[in-house]
Amino acid sequence: MASVEEHKAPMTNVDSDPSLSERGEPNHLVSEKDGTSADVQDMARMGKRQETRRNFRQVTILGFTMVVLSSWEAILATSVFALGNGGTAGLIWGYFIIFIGFGFVTASLAEMASMAPTSGGQYHWVSEFAPRSCQKFISYIVGWLGVLGWQSAAAITIYLSSNQIVGLIIMHNPSYIPKTWHGMMVMWAILMVCYLFNTFFSRKLPLVEGLIVILHVAGFFAVIIPLWVMADRSSASDNFTLFVDNMGWNNVPLSTFIGLVGAASCFVGVESGAHMSEEVRNASEVIPRAMMWTWLGNGLFGWIMAITFCFCVTDTMSILTTPLGVGFMQVFLNTTGSTTGATVLTVMMLTIGVFACVAVMATNSRQLFSFARDKGLPFSSVLGQVSPRFEIPINAVYVTVAFVTILSLVQLGSTVAYMQIVSLGTASMITTYIISISCMALKRIRGEPLLPSKFDLGKAGLAVNIIALIFLIVLWIFAFWPTSPNPTVETMNWAVLGYGIVIIFAAVYYFIRGRHTYSGPVEYVRKSA
Repeated sequence: MASVEEHKAPMTNVDSDPSLSERGEPNHLVSEKDGTSADVQDMARMGKRQETRRNFRQVTILGFTMVVLSSWEAILATSVFALGNGGTAGLIWGYFIIFIGFGFVTASLAEMASMAPTSGGQYHWVSEFAPRSCQKFISYIVGWLGVLGWQSAAAITIYLSSNQIVGLIIMHNPSYIPKTWHGMMVMWAILMVCYLFNTFFSRKLPLVEGLIVILHVAGFFAVIIPLWVMADRSSASDNFTLFVDNMGWNNVPLSTFIGLVGAASCFVGVESGAHMSEEVRNASEVIPRAMMWTWLGNGLFGWIMAITFCFCVTDTMSILTTPLGVGFMQVFLNTTGSTTGATVLTVMMLTIGVFACVAVMATNSRQLFSFARDKGLPFSSVLGQVSPRFEIPINAVYVTVAFVTILSLVQLGSTVAYMQIVSLGTASMITTYIISISCMALKRIRGEPLLPSKFDLGKAGLAVNIIALIFLIVLWIFAFWPTSPNPTVETMNWAVLGYGIVIIFAAVYYFIRGRHTYSGPVEYVRKSA
């Protein structure tokens, strides 16, 4: 096991007693790499050494987190889930329910991110806040699920972007018949772009994502205005009140709940800023704000876009079965009546999507690095290294590239199976949210003291935590359901299999080796206190 000294933050220029904010001392800049005195204090309390450079500021990390979620783009890309299960009313009201529910989830996570601003995120919070008797094992499992969730997120965001490129080719050449390996090659091209921006251009990432968030906001209006002005619209009564079971469940409420998974994927990853904490200046204050503004801003954009999109879907089945393979592209084509107009709108979304992939890769590499730094993974000594040249965990970036490359081979056998990765990633991340928020709720129920936080839920904390948990448990159940009854081997939701395999492997590895090498972040906190 790594010595505590390996994790300790440098103690120059700052006292290691109670936090600066508690003593009323100013939060001043220590250095470009170390950030502010509050950042140094937080790293010292958690027993971590500052290895990455704090390139992100309040505006740039907000841009980063907004682009990671890209909710209005994501709701268009995943709309087929709700249109098939719930119809347009299911999409509109399902998204709204998800939006409100994730407000409680985000607030709960933001409070923990302020208490312990670390790249580890959920597994670190579980290690600090879970009952001592089980904190080591539970945080270990949460760490593995976090790795699975974020790696899956990288795979699915790249896949969705590749589909748009293939759809553009079909739009301009209707005789083109895409092969599965064509999509795989396009994925690899996007993956290379992600690799370049996460290595050679990593120091420019805050600037790049800051520029892309401008396109994210401007693109919203650029897409929605033509849809408002030019599209044929269906009736308001049908869109807001007519719930439809298009998949044959013979149970509209059940079908609608199954369709919630698509909308949930638009918010899963809302804690992405927390995994970048060690590269954000004044992280304990800035990260919670970025999380809450991302939830609110992206959430509202997404709901307005969902309503607009539904009004433009005059024939649901034609959108679900479009030869373009991407439902919203067919809506763009129907609305503009022009391949050029539809292409412009799609390319704008594609650009945002590609840089969302870049941001997701950055996030999951930091989470992977952090877990390896705490000896939670095989080859931790390699994965837990930070490149002196790039000042980022470059080996973790390599692993993400390799994982997505290997996973892309799945679509050679079944594109339906590949799409189940949405459910796999969503279920994994939801599990990490449930466990970490449960630990915080339990501390509140027991009346145990909490760490100081610059985003304090106060007396409302327990109610917020409980509402978040009820909401998440419902989502978790439906993340494993197939999209249609009587599924075949190809259409079955195999997310539960991948989820189970990872948990079993993590548990077995823990008892064979992990329990001897992994102590959990809380051990470094105690020893460095």
